Amino acid sequence: MAKVLTSLALLSSTTHAFVARPNTVRNALSSSSSLNMSEIEVVSQPDKDFLDKKGVFSWGTWGCGVSKFPWTYDQSESCYLLAGKVTVTPDDKTLQPATFGKGDFVTFPAGMSCTWDVSETVEKHFMFF
Repeated sequence: MAKVLTSLALLSSTTHAFVARPNTVRNALSSSSSLNMSEIEVVSQPDKDFLDKKGVFSWGTWGCGVSKFPWTYDQSESCYLLAGKVTVTPDDKTLQPATFGKGDFVTFPAGMSCTWDVSETVEKHFMFF
């Protein structure tokens, strides 16, 4: 886990300082012994200090109802879910799907094509980088 957190800190250093606590990074990373930069990263229920350091509440907002649609990330995106529940399945079947919801912080890698399956109406703050 220390290797994953170190890699996450390096990945995040281009935007904001990254503070991770054990057992908060899950889904796609939990089944991997080393960080694959193409994976979806989920920080489950980060604290307010983490969100404030990222500047999340000054980011744009976006929302959608229950739906299923394809998406391709031309740039990396980080988002913080204010409401909803989603499963994102990468088109690359060597990558793991990620399910996340209200209160989770998620980062998607640039170049990833996927399908968003929104099972509960989503509201989120987001930032492309």
